[in-house]
Amino acid sequence: MQQKNGGRCLCGAIRFETVGPLRTVTACHCSQCRRQTGLYYAATSVRVENMTLEGEETLSWYRASDEARRGFCSRCGSALFWQAKGAASISILAGAFDQPSGLVMGEHIYCADKGDFYQLPEDGVPHYPGDRPASA
Repeated sequence: MQQKNGGRCLCGAIRFETVGPLRTVTACHCSQCRRQTGLYYAATSVRVENMTLEGEETLSWYRASDEARRGFCSRCGSALFWQAKGAASISILAGAFDQPSGLVMGEHIYCADKGDFYQLPEDGVPHYPGDRPASA
């Protein structure tokens, strides 16, 4: 049986389901992610064809840079997705998944850009000053 995970935005207008394995959670501490979420962005990812969406009429996309866009619910404001331009996969915020999610933390990126109001967790996973190395 294939792994299935579901989730939604805060108001429930947008619902999603993933089929197949999810990547470990990446915590991004860059300034863009902090500004969008209030702390850091913790997300997994899945291939686009392995995710189905309901409520796309309330899904809005913000072009955060020339390289990526961020998806959120236009009704409740929940941050839900991050997608690199032309990517075959989409990142989904870990907190949007229904419990139990089975997700585990895998790494922290852009740690050199983290906010000055918190300490990085000592959770036994790699911490990178910028993006993950190409070999990771």
